Amino acid sequence: MAHPEHAHDRPDLPADLDEAAHRCLVAGFEGTTAVPDDLKRLIERGLGGVILFTRNVRDADQLRGLTERLRELRPDLLVAIDNEGGGIGHLVGAGAPDVPGSFALGVVDDTELTARCADALAGHLASLGITASYAPVADLQHQPRNPIVRTRSFGADPALVSRQLHAWITATEARGVASCAKHFPGHGGTETDSHHDMAVDPRPYDELAHDIEPFRAAVAAGVPMLMSAHVVYPALDPERPATLSPLILGELLRGDLGFDGVLVSDALEMKAISDRYGEAAGARLALAAGVDQVVVAVADLDVTLACRNAVLQALRAGELPAERVLEAAGRVRRLARRYATPVVSGPWDAGAGLEAARRAVRAQALPGPVRGAHVVDLFPPLHPALNWGGEDLLTEVRALDPTATGTAVTEEPADPAGLVAEVLRGAEGSPLVVATYDARLHPWQHRLRDTLLAGRPDAVRVATGLPEPGNGGDAAGAAGGLCSYGRGRVNLRAVAEVLTGG
Repeated sequence: MAHPEHAHDRPDLPADLDEAAHRCLVAGFEGTTAVPDDLKRLIERGLGGVILFTRNVRDADQLRGLTERLRELRPDLLVAIDNEGGGIGHLVGAGAPDVPGSFALGVVDDTELTARCADALAGHLASLGITASYAPVADLQHQPRNPIVRTRSFGADPALVSRQLHAWITATEARGVASCAKHFPGHGGTETDSHHDMAVDPRPYDELAHDIEPFRAAVAAGVPMLMSAHVVYPALDPERPATLSPLILGELLRGDLGFDGVLVSDALEMKAISDRYGEAAGARLALAAGVDQVVVAVADLDVTLACRNAVLQALRAGELPAERVLEAAGRVRRLARRYATPVVSGPWDAGAGLEAARRAVRAQALPGPVRGAHVVDLFPPLHPALNWGGEDLLTEVRALDPTATGTAVTEEPADPAGLVAEVLRGAEGSPLVVATYDARLHPWQHRLRDTLLAGRPDAVRVATGLPEPGNGGDAAGAAGGLCSYGRGRVNLRAVAEVLTGG
């Protein structure tokens, strides 16, 4: 069987149309130094961009070398990455500035501070030769059981989120880095993670309109890119998710909001698309619906090649209008003219992130510093598509108080009663700190925390995600409670400082 690339080594479309089809692709790949041969061929044909992940990063010098090699192949290649701050990022090995997630910035609601945090992230990106950032998140977080947006959002109030977006976008633009507001028209009202299944937002249009306002503000702020959501909105289009919907992307986004920048898809290998349509069909349908660049983030280039081949075949068969692809490629070229070449990056405020995290911490009725504490940190396994971290609170507490003890628990224990007994024995004669991360979404955390509190009512409670309303579970509002509104390293350090008095 012919390799999927080799079968299309000789373009049989007009050269400008073949190049335009490749401009509409963003590819992930494996490697930290060498550029894979299949990726080289795609770049030679006109590939619009690449997306980097932790798998492509060892350190700053290595990454600069990689981005330079990519641009040697095509100077106008866009080099992009997800760089939201908080627990979402891939540049720890390259010395990324520590910045809290967006929700903590929204809690503080100081646009000058948000701009300093965004500037630090963008300045670091530019210094590495990365000039497109798939951030910030413009979604409103108002569905308590939403599993994927949460502290990635600036908040639930459209006005607050809009002004935070403006600060972030403006600061990023000043660094010569392209920002991208996501996930249009809003992922915060769902109860499903579109990485795992199709998400549906069943609310009527008048409620959805609130979620659209931050995107309208992002467009007004001059955001050069938006990213579509793999979410079905029956009030907007009863048939297709936004990424594949001409109604949502055409009439609403291009028409009502007047957006004429580059619209990128969320990753096509996410189950919301791949399980129901397949990545290749998803690429064809997304471009036909109005997307300008489809993102294939998976490292397996065969998936990208299959998507490319489906687009070329649809052009040959007349199923995908050439005019649509040429229009999309034109937008990508304009974006590349503005952002593909890195600019000299000056210094940034490396302390802005910790300042923001400290100001975001909310505490209630703490007894004072708890030196020598036994810390139990409960949090779920890392999300493979999002989280590079795995930082735990105990590590941050011990950095300030070496006498602290404790454990991190990242999944439901096989013997919960045994774990509780072990913790209570270990904490005997010491302060006990019990930390959770969005416990209402993870019942095992809820059960363990409540059982520990029954044995130690004096324990200090910490919420490292969103606080839990009701039943005394709101860590920020209950006696002896703390809430960090995020779980990035800088958030945990700020909590550790309050706990230890450090």
